[in-house]
Amino acid sequence: MPSYFRQVPDFEYVNRTPGSKIGDYSKVKNLFKRGKLREDIFQDLNFFTKYQIKGDDRPDNVAYEVYGDPTLDWVVLLSNNILNIQSEWPMTQQAFEEYVLDKYGNEENLYSSIHHHETIEIKNSQGVVIVPEGLQVPEDYSITYFDFFTDAYEIKQGITTPITNYDYELDLENKKRNIFILKSRYLNVVNDDMIEIMEYKKGSTQYVSETLKRGDNIRLYT
Repeated sequence: MPSYFRQVPDFEYVNRTPGSKIGDYSKVKNLFKRGKLREDIFQDLNFFTKYQIKGDDRPDNVAYEVYGDPTLDWVVLLSNNILNIQSEWPMTQQAFEEYVLDKYGNEENLYSSIHHHETIEIKNSQGVVIVPEGLQVPEDYSITYFDFFTDAYEIKQGITTPITNYDYELDLENKKRNIFILKSRYLNVVNDDMIEIMEYKKGSTQYVSETLKRGDNIRLYT
């Protein structure tokens, strides 16, 4: 399968640079043409498997591991509707450390200051979860519940744990690592859809071919 940008069609616009001649055109990629997975695939989890991004892996690293082809990084990104890789893909460890230190100013604010408190898991006498782990609550949060198996009220205090600024930012970053991967057997279906999306249709005055339009302006998306 071709890489994403090989499938993006071209657009020629009039060259207005000094020294250009009448009829000279400059060819660019039409970045207004954006590929996507069709809704019946994107909304159906049966087409995907769960995947966790490892270390400093980039989309092309993931594509190579799961498909054996790094140029299918666009499939990885489209499968997760990732538009901005800078903010929606996990940072490298070095970039993350620099980012959080810059955001919080110094190591004391980063590693020692408390961002919020979260619950620890509380179960009743039969192992049924009464309070799940990870709820954001006030530091002095407590709970009183009736345990039917002991026929008594239980009061739970001191059931929160502090989350530092670093812990908070690391959790946000780690959540980005949980993505979905399109199953390999559907790659040809998605590629056929991409060809259909990227093709220009006849009928436009700018139409030259299925992969090329030409015009005097930058209306690339029609």
